[in-house]
Amino acid sequence: MTFPTSTLDVDTLIDDPETRVIVCCGSGGVGKTTTAAALALRAAERGRQTVVLTIDPARRLAQALGLRELGNHPRKVSVAGFEPKGELWAMMLDMRRTFDDMVRRHAGPERAEQLLANRFYQTISTSFSGTQEYMAMEKLGQLAAAGEWELIIVDTPPSRSALDFLDAPTRLSAALDGRMIRLLTGPAKAGGWGLRKVVSAGFSMFAKAVSTILGGQLLADASAFMQAFDTTFGGFRERARKTAELLRSKGTAFLVVAAPEPDALREASYFVERLSEESMPLAGLVANRTHPVLAELSAVDALAAADALDRGGKNAPLATAVLRLHADRVAQAEREKRLLARFTRAHPGVSVVRVPALPSDVHDLAGLRDIGDRLAGN
Repeated sequence: MTFPTSTLDVDTLIDDPETRVIVCCGSGGVGKTTTAAALALRAAERGRQTVVLTIDPARRLAQALGLRELGNHPRKVSVAGFEPKGELWAMMLDMRRTFDDMVRRHAGPERAEQLLANRFYQTISTSFSGTQEYMAMEKLGQLAAAGEWELIIVDTPPSRSALDFLDAPTRLSAALDGRMIRLLTGPAKAGGWGLRKVVSAGFSMFAKAVSTILGGQLLADASAFMQAFDTTFGGFRERARKTAELLRSKGTAFLVVAAPEPDALREASYFVERLSEESMPLAGLVANRTHPVLAELSAVDALAAADALDRGGKNAPLATAVLRLHADRVAQAEREKRLLARFTRAHPGVSVVRVPALPSDVHDLAGLRDIGDRLAGN
């Protein structure tokens, strides 16, 4: 039994003026960064004021966009020969600077300086579980609030699980509002020895991250940080709530990116189910780096022809190699087709677009434009 699956119309998605945010999500290593950049380039060339937020620290995206580097604030892409109908801006998330900016916004000047100078804060602002995912959402909220762009495209962090992006606000809030942390906000009430006992028993998850801060200084810095942070925590949670609302709004679309591999598609399946549970708008699945067959010759016939050349004693090594390579390609394409069919059987309502793999890595605007064409089915 076959399950019809609609084809994702990428151009309709990025052209729609009601589409304000596109979130590219999926497990690590499936091409989210390149997909996000290619979508942003295509949207700008089709007339939209577009900004892309990338999480990938590698410089290859900046180089592909014709920029020496990307910073924590959007920078306009303006290079020779690039004249889009709209505009393209790009930035790369700086987790620490985003956390610092959030502290300055939610705390008064004096309290903010106390927090920023605190060594405990300096450690957790880069090491706390979920910080990168939360800061990506925080930066998304900032870009949306600025109102300077018609379309914001987000490349989510390379997490072990794609679900980490959605879970980050809850995990980070729970960690900072947990029992042990609350004890740190009121050390006097806990008593000296009692606090040390609690910390020695329950603080092991922080031990590695704060190993450079020793003994009593750790307790003093942690206590000072939490007392200063306690009054700003309401703003922290309120910001997380607003960003969660933005992700559920009509103007947001999630694109799940997956390679045609079992683990990536399994992760994509979990993410699709989670988006449905959370009532978040899913646009579709990008099946990235597929390997379509370009010649109407079965693997069996290709191998038979290669064997016939060998048996006939004909000196045609190139022809034999091409035939065997084609047979391998057909087998790979059939394997990918089965995997994608399994996904569509489980999620028949999810639109899919297949993006053929490029022969080499993307390193310039032409490469990103090529990816955009493939996303659009061209």
